[in-house]
Amino acid sequence: MGEAQWGHGFRYGIEHETALQRADGTFADFTNTGFEELQAIVDALPLDPSDYPQLRVGDQQIKVKRWYVEGFERFGADGTLLRCDPKGLEVRTVIHDSIAGAVTALEGDLELLAARAAERGFRLVTVSHNPVQATYCVDPPLNDWERAHRLGTPEDRTAALCMTTYGPDLNLSRYGLGASELIDIGAKLTYYSPYIVPFSFSSPFFKGQRWAGLSRRTYARTGMRPAVLVFVGDRADLVQSDPSLTQLARVDAEVGRIEFKAFDACADLGLYGELLCLLKGMVLDERLPGRRRTSGVRAPGVRRPCDPGRRQGGAPGGRGGPAGCRRGGRRPAPDPGPLAAPGRRDLPGAGADRALRGRRAGRGPPQGPPACGSPSLVAVSEPISARGSGARPVLTRRR
Repeated sequence: MGEAQWGHGFRYGIEHETALQRADGTFADFTNTGFEELQAIVDALPLDPSDYPQLRVGDQQIKVKRWYVEGFERFGADGTLLRCDPKGLEVRTVIHDSIAGAVTALEGDLELLAARAAERGFRLVTVSHNPVQATYCVDPPLNDWERAHRLGTPEDRTAALCMTTYGPDLNLSRYGLGASELIDIGAKLTYYSPYIVPFSFSSPFFKGQRWAGLSRRTYARTGMRPAVLVFVGDRADLVQSDPSLTQLARVDAEVGRIEFKAFDACADLGLYGELLCLLKGMVLDERLPGRRRTSGVRAPGVRRPCDPGRRQGGAPGGRGGPAGCRRGGRRPAPDPGPLAAPGRRDLPGAGADRALRGRRAGRGPPQGPPACGSPSLVAVSEPISARGSGARPVLTRRR
């Protein structure tokens, strides 16, 4: 395909995770909602054969449409899929030659999804962290097959963290770039991500009340999940980092994709277009010198998600387990709240690095998920303090 057909060399796509609320006001998640309930919504939506092979279907055939149930898959000892604990729904666009085209497609597909969800008693809601549940705990623990197949990468080892967060993947690619150029762009966007992520902050609720910051999602993910993923076509081009900066493309359409993953979910879908414009400008700007393979330093203070390899609390099937996995594991420490916000000179992470260098000298990130409830590492990309912290979300627990 010639460069002119790529819209001046660029192509775009958007993936958007949406949470759901029941008609009685309860937040729908893995504690009170089954996979089949959400899959019924997806089944009522159309299948367009022209979407493929651009969209990846996956081994379990769950992602067979633009819409699919997002969740944590559990497998038997022989690798047979047993169940999928749902967190919400995802909508993804095919590849577009313009930002406006990608945004328009997402708007149309979300309208269809909202209509089908309403028919089944659900309403789409935009929030970037589960406002009720603090964590998702893997119960029962991963078996030998799962440990062999689900702990191979940094992203696999922290997959349970994503069960309480919602956000977009803003994807772009540029015609003619080689692997080294793509990786350099990924490192540039990773370095400057703390400057631009606050434009999207939308997760001020945590454990049923107003949190002290504006983005619990950013607080939980930074340093544990990638800010950017670059998809390469050759295994030799992968670079080592934790979390990952590069990933081997799973379908041909992914080769060359730069996937920005750090933004919170946005209710105004037009903001995704503006953020894609910003990312495009940063890709083109050759005056930006900063480069990082990972998005920040992690500091002691808040526990990580529960260890998939240990017995956790909760009912069989992962339904109704208490936040924090208190049964069968160590009782989690109280959430200390956000760390002190850095000054402006610290925005790209340099000040946070300096503040923690003495404490973390010689220590690298953990190589696997720690025990549920154990002290661990969290981001020092601190949220901005919010005023009026006495507000409470209008949400109730489903009994």
